[in-house]
Amino acid sequence: MKLVIREFRPSDEASVCDLFSLGIKEHIGPCFYNAMSSRLHLTITSTLFAAGYCLGSWLGAVLLPGLWVSVVFYCCHEIYAGYVRNRLQTDMRDIPGSFMSRPGDCFWVAEAEVEGRAQILGTVAVVEKEDGGQRFGELFRMIIAPSCRRMGLGRRLTQTVVDFCKDRGFSKVVLETSSTQAAAVALYETVGFSLVTTKRRAEAPLFLPLMARVSVLRMEKHVELHL
Repeated sequence: MKLVIREFRPSDEASVCDLFSLGIKEHIGPCFYNAMSSRLHLTITSTLFAAGYCLGSWLGAVLLPGLWVSVVFYCCHEIYAGYVRNRLQTDMRDIPGSFMSRPGDCFWVAEAEVEGRAQILGTVAVVEKEDGGQRFGELFRMIIAPSCRRMGLGRRLTQTVVDFCKDRGFSKVVLETSSTQAAAVALYETVGFSLVTTKRRAEAPLFLPLMARVSVLRMEKHVELHL
């Protein structure tokens, strides 16, 4: 499969948004599994089961932990599904305006011919930021289609952003990802990113990441400027 990385075109919008939605929502299942596997949630589940049983009702023994599990799943679902809803109504609604309106911004797609038809199989974007007089790029919208995982596409898209930032004299590349996305974290570490800070997800009400046991990881990579 020959993959070509090129800049976004307006005709790509529907395919890009579909891939974005799919790529983000696929983290709901792993997030729920990680949450329910935590010692805290296992303790709460078993305590609720015991409480229901002590009340003399097998129904209660099933219903109480069942309600708890449903609440945890809702929180995991809402973190990622809510993020998709918010993004599709804001920056993803106008990709050229949000990611391509300045020389320091860009949005790329990875395209390949599949069964005789061109398909978008990956995306990544960068936005110029400034802090204390220091210009840097922030990486966004890294999405890889399931059929292209473990083929080096993530590394190629990341390097596309790094090279872009070098050419524009940026001092570093920063990004944020969630603790659920272990494969993405491993990819970024292999290309030189390091963890800077960990925080609870800022775009969701605080109880959602607390219940889902999700943190936002901020990573960065300093780049050597092209002379």
